[in-house]
Amino acid sequence: MASKPHRIYRHRVSTRLWHWTNAIALIVMLMSGLMIFNAHPRLYWGEYGANMDTPWLWIGPTPEGGGHLLLGRSIDIPTTGVLGRSTNPNGSINTHAFPHWATIPSGYSLAGARRWHLSFAWIFVLATIGYALVSLVNGHVRRDLLPKRHELAPRHLWKDVVDHLKLRFHGDEPGQYNILQKLTYGLVLFVLLPLVILTGMTMSPAFDAAFPWLLDLFGGRQSARSIHFVCAAGFAAFIVVHLLLVVLAGPINEIRSMITGWLHVREVKGHGAEGPGAGPRAREEQTA
Repeated sequence: MASKPHRIYRHRVSTRLWHWTNAIALIVMLMSGLMIFNAHPRLYWGEYGANMDTPWLWIGPTPEGGGHLLLGRSIDIPTTGVLGRSTNPNGSINTHAFPHWATIPSGYSLAGARRWHLSFAWIFVLATIGYALVSLVNGHVRRDLLPKRHELAPRHLWKDVVDHLKLRFHGDEPGQYNILQKLTYGLVLFVLLPLVILTGMTMSPAFDAAFPWLLDLFGGRQSARSIHFVCAAGFAAFIVVHLLLVVLAGPINEIRSMITGWLHVREVKGHGAEGPGAGPRAREEQTA
């Protein structure tokens, strides 16, 4: 059947600005955070944690000259060459938890990493607050992110899972986020974001002095550090999956839409618009 090319206005200016600002800030914070972790590559629960205490997670070198990730007392995962023991560009051996190519700065510097991390943390927090306020005012949260009752039905959820497995990402309402996107973005925006910000504040003595209830909320500074690390791992996993889906959905079209706001779709006669951004609520423009 004949198809007509269309452009759908998918992303508002506020969404695009927040997306790219936070993408840069988040990557810098993740990489500088790994360097900060290298200073003490162990995680604990509770108020205190030091070398003689038993960590629930430890990344480091083994006595045999390898590297490993240790979970608790029993799970020992070999990671030689990547975690715990790797090779620097000059051929020297790096026995820090994370390799040079995964950290900012690449050479060991706790002070430098803290400066990078805290500077971009302010950008991250201020951009998120601004985006949240704009999204509440323009109705983006209510209209696009909150799941509708029928979308939460098991049958609807399963259909969306099957569509994703078949690499069909547009769903029944192509102009809107599908339910898996809404649940994922909801988890990131309303769970991971608040947790990573609050636990970051809890690790700061200055914020502890101003808000002492933070230590009680998370059960101590070491617990806050552990939760902060888990949230960071969640963000890293989200980025990987997000990029994978962008590639599968068509990277040029998807990236262009996040720069210009317009997503190119095609409409097959008798079947409506096809593509990840088509839909009845999106502003539509037919192209020549």
